[in-house]
This record gives sequence, structure tokens and C-alpha cells, in this order.
Amino acid sequence: MRSIRVALVDDYEVVVQGLAAMLRNYRGRVEIAELNANTPVAERVDVVLYDSFANPRGDRDQVRELVANPRVGKVVVYAWDLDDALIATARDNGAAGCISKGLPASRLVAAIESVHRGEQAVHRGPGSAKPVGGDWPGREEGLTERESEILALITQGFSNARVVDHTGLSINSVKTHIRGCYRKIGVATRSQAVLWGVTHGFLPDRVRIRPEAKQH
Repeated sequence: MRSIRVALVDDYEVVVQGLAAMLRNYRGRVEIAELNANTPVAERVDVVLYDSFANPRGDRDQVRELVANPRVGKVVVYAWDLDDALIATARDNGAAGCISKGLPASRLVAAIESVHRGEQAVHRGPGSAKPVGGDWPGREEGLTERESEILALITQGFSNARVVDHTGLSINSVKTHIRGCYRKIGVATRSQAVLWGVTHGFLPDRVRIRPEAKQH
């Protein structure tokens, strides 16, 4: 059986590169055809793994656009919290499945295979929202993925209310994560945080990476 051709999609190059690194030991089962940061899928692929980092939770235009792309077989939303609302809206917009970021690489690959075969569509994690792999901007500075995601959104000019709408978190959770960001990056105001984000890679990229060029 041939390997499944997969495109990894997110607006941040560091995120798709980290996800590709997670899957590198499974080349006989999944072939990373494309890594797309804020660009359309250009090659024919079996599965698009849509990483939700700093993106809407699977229920907005991005998923519909991927589903409508004739080069794409199935779209899978890769997200932290697979609640019923996310799953329902992702399916309503054409996603074939949803996979939790709480799964280790081996189970992530098995989940991709299962969705590709038309078997189990939803693959939840072990009950923890903490991701087990990948990468994100600010990780070296001690930011969690959730803190990094929220900092990426406010760097793009999102208000707290828009962050709530984008992530599905409560306003109190958003404020708590923002305070954590400020403490870890050593700033006191939102404008200082935005400036820090701009100079530390928190604005979306626009690049298509040829995966074979990254494996030497």
C-alpha cells in the first residue's frame, strides 16, 4: 500500500516545520507533499492536515476553501480541544475528520490513516489539552503553545473579544494567558507585547516549503 500524501497547513512556517519533524520517522506511511504557510495547496494530496494554531477553530473560511480545492482529497482539522461544537462545525464545512494535538506522533499517523480510509473521523487525545509535539513561535522563551497562539493573534491586532471568538476560550482564560505572556517576555503593556511579537516571528508567514529540500 502506498503512503498517504499529506499537506501540512498553517499560517506559521515554524508550526508546519515542527509538525513535519514529528512525522519524519513515518515516511513509509505518510509522505509530506507540501508544507504551506498562508498559501494555497498546489499539489494533489490525499489529506490536508489543517493545524489550528492562530487559526479559526475549523469552522471558518479556511476549511471550506481547502475542501473546495480540487487537488485535496480530505481535510482534517488538527486542534487542541475537540469539543462537540468544533467537530460539528468542521463537519458542516466539509472536514472529513478532527484529530487532537494531544496524540503522540505514532497515534497521529494512525489517526490520519483512519480518516483517509473513511473509518474513524474523530480522534481525541488522552484528556489533556497539553500538546505533545510540534513547535511554535516563542517556545524557546518559555511560552506555551496556547500563550504563543494568543500572542500571535494580538500581534495581528486582535482585540480580546476577537481572540475569544477565534479560539473558543472564555474571556477570563484569554486574559490569564495574556498576563502569562507579558510576564514571560518581560513587557507590561499590549503595545509592548505587539512590538515584541513583530520582532520575534509572531506575524504570519507566506511561503510554500518543498519538504524534500528540508530533509538534507
